[in-house]
Amino acid sequence: MRWRLSVLALASVIGSLFVAAAPIRAATVQNFTGDIGGAKFQIDIPQPWNGTLVLWSHGYEVPSPNPPGIPSDAPADAVKGWLLDHGYALAASSYSRRGWALQQAFHDQIAVLDHFDTLGFGHPKRTIAWGASLGGIITAGLIQLNPERFTGAIPLCGVLAGGPGVWNEGLDGEFVFKTLLAPNSALQLVNITDPVGNLQLADQVITLAHATPQGRARLALVAAVGDLPGWFTPDSPEPARTDYSAREQNQFLWSSLVDFPFLFALRQELEIRAGGNPSWNTGVDYREQLERSINRDEVKALYRQAGLNLDEDLQTLQNAPRIAAVPRAVDYLKSFIVFNGHIDQPVLTMHTTGDGLVLNQDEQAYASVVRAAGNEELLRQTFVHRAGHCTFTSAEVVAAFKTMVNRLDTGRWGDTTSFRSMNMAAASTGLGPSDFIRFKPSVFLRPFDARSVEED
Repeated sequence: MRWRLSVLALASVIGSLFVAAAPIRAATVQNFTGDIGGAKFQIDIPQPWNGTLVLWSHGYEVPSPNPPGIPSDAPADAVKGWLLDHGYALAASSYSRRGWALQQAFHDQIAVLDHFDTLGFGHPKRTIAWGASLGGIITAGLIQLNPERFTGAIPLCGVLAGGPGVWNEGLDGEFVFKTLLAPNSALQLVNITDPVGNLQLADQVITLAHATPQGRARLALVAAVGDLPGWFTPDSPEPARTDYSAREQNQFLWSSLVDFPFLFALRQELEIRAGGNPSWNTGVDYREQLERSINRDEVKALYRQAGLNLDEDLQTLQNAPRIAAVPRAVDYLKSFIVFNGHIDQPVLTMHTTGDGLVLNQDEQAYASVVRAAGNEELLRQTFVHRAGHCTFTSAEVVAAFKTMVNRLDTGRWGDTTSFRSMNMAAASTGLGPSDFIRFKPSVFLRPFDARSVEED
């Protein structure tokens, strides 16, 4: 039962990426669907068409024996209606496989663009890539691998720290969890053989741990090495920074309902793709990780309240055997993908501040490598003050799109990406509320990008 509940929660997080919207209003739209190499596609072209094509990349889909269906080519109905009403053509691929499907998505999305050119409407004057969650990393990967095909890009709630970084940071949480809370259990951190049983065991351990002050303190340390936010429910107020009990409760919800299915079950799908375990924590100092974490003070306070010795637990982690990766699996994950910061077109990102599945710190990792490549003038990053993964309103999504179009039209960002300007742009859509804020994410704790590859 717990496995089914976890998957349902996961599907809710991934599938309902945006607040529900109004029906499509466009009157004259030519719709095309089909199959290219095992990947279904959808293309919508309004009449008249303004010459811009918008390519949508969808998020993670849980592996299934059923083939992917016809994909949506926009993030929400209201967004789709706005785009079509304003003359934008839309396209998307389902990808030919589910799971960590970057390899297929990079191929299948370009195949859709090629197919669009055969429909008799002409080659697009502009092509804007966008996508959410896994679709965000796909969007950033598409413009890195195929810069000549795109005019601009909008990764939403994207996995922008790259494949190795995000899976390594996930391994850190797993490692602390098992070492301190289930050291003698059969829980598998990598090389997972039974994902259903492994997740059930992780659920049992976390449920028992959360029932005691000592367990909650250690779960706070698990959350700290992964920088989980202390905010879970989108329509609730954010707990105060010093409300450690509420923040730990929310981190427990992120771990048990959302993150653990990826870490203790869905990791197997990646390992099968990659040919082994692609994650490692060799050389990681968890005392240092804690000191850099946004949750450091919470951990120290809860350890004091529980009467636990934090130094002893940190020493236990220091002495515990580390996990090494399989080199060929690392190479696979590097290919799909790490970022080099070489962007040739404007990129606008958007992230909620309280995202515990794809951290807002992913934005810092991406900005760092873009800045190192000397392309910081092409990148702007915006943040929405809300809990949840990709819990944007349609107004916020359209505001991001309008801001990108303005950048392409004028050749400059100006003040358009300030939180005030973004809220004004959202209000002008008439599609609902917005809550853009000024925000600077902390440092991503396990960075791995093209600079890391060069150092290998």
